[in-house]
Amino acid sequence: MLHTTMTYSTCLTYLMEEWMFLEYLPYVIICSVVLVFINILLFFTIPVCVLLLSYLSSLVIFIYERTHKLKEAYSSKAWDGARLIITFMWDRLGRYLNGYELHGIENLPDGPGLIIFYHGAIPIDYGYFLSKLFLLKRRSCYTVADRFVFKLPGLKNLSAVMWLLPGTQQECVNVLKNGHLLGISPGGVREALFSDKSYKLIWKNRKGFAQVAIDAKVPIIPMHTQNVREGFRIFGRTRFTKWCFESLRVPFLPPYGGFPVKFRTYIGKPIPYDPNITAPELATKSKAALQALIQRHQQIPGNIYDALMERFHTKKKKP
Repeated sequence: MLHTTMTYSTCLTYLMEEWMFLEYLPYVIICSVVLVFINILLFFTIPVCVLLLSYLSSLVIFIYERTHKLKEAYSSKAWDGARLIITFMWDRLGRYLNGYELHGIENLPDGPGLIIFYHGAIPIDYGYFLSKLFLLKRRSCYTVADRFVFKLPGLKNLSAVMWLLPGTQQECVNVLKNGHLLGISPGGVREALFSDKSYKLIWKNRKGFAQVAIDAKVPIIPMHTQNVREGFRIFGRTRFTKWCFESLRVPFLPPYGGFPVKFRTYIGKPIPYDPNITAPELATKSKAALQALIQRHQQIPGNIYDALMERFHTKKKKP
C-alpha cells in the first residue's frame, strides 16, 4: 500500500514539474513584483520631484543671497531677481507637465483682494498661478499656508521670499490693508486629503477669511484649477486615517500621481465688499461662488483619462 502511495506521489510531482507554467512560476512572480514596484515608484516619483524642486528653489535663494550679499528682508523687491528665477522654473514645470493656462486674470483688482481657491492633493496649481502672476504682472500675492509647512527643514527662506505666512487674522488684514493680494484655501489640508474627484468643498464652519475681507474692506475672488484632483490624488484615505488627522492634525497621507493632465486656472468675478453683510453670510456666498466656478469649468466626477485627452484639445470649456 505504501509502495502504491509513493508511486502516485512521484508521478504527480513529475507531471507538475513538466507543467510549463509551474516550471517558470518563480520567474513570473519575480517579474510581477518588479512591475508592481516600478508602478509604485512611478506613482510617487513626481510628488518627490516636486518636493526636490522646492529644495532647489531654496538653494537658488541661498546662492542669490550670497552672490548679491543681500541684507534686506525677504519681502523686499531686492529679492525680485531670485523670484524671477524661481517662478520661471515653476512656470516651465507647469507648461511641460500640465500645459498650464491662466484665465480671468483681468478679474483681479488692481488693488488688494482676497483670493479663495479649492485645495488639491498637492497645491502645485497654486504655485503655477503665483509664478504666472509674477512673470506677467510682477505682482506679489501673499499666501496663508498651514503651519506644518513652516516646520519643514530647509524651506524657511523660500516661504519668506514667496510671501507665505502662517495667517493670523490680524496678519491677513494688515497684508490686505497694505495693498496686496492674499490667497487662502478655506478647506486647507483637510480638503487636500479628504476631498475627491467630486470636488466637494470641505470647509466645515470656516468663516475667518470672510471676517478678514470685511475688516480689510476688500473683495473676495474665487479661483479654481480644472483637473487639479486628476493630477495628484491621495493614497490611503479611510475613516480611520480621517480620524487620525482630526486627532493629530498631521497630514501623513502620501500623494501620488503627477499625471500630465491639462491644468487651467480660472479666476472668477469678484464678490465686492459690502459693509452690510456678516461674516457667516459672506462665507456662504463665497462658498457658493467657488462651487459655481467649479461646476462651470470642471468635469464632475473628474476622470484622469479625459483630463489627459484635454492636453490635445485646443478648445476649452465655455465659461
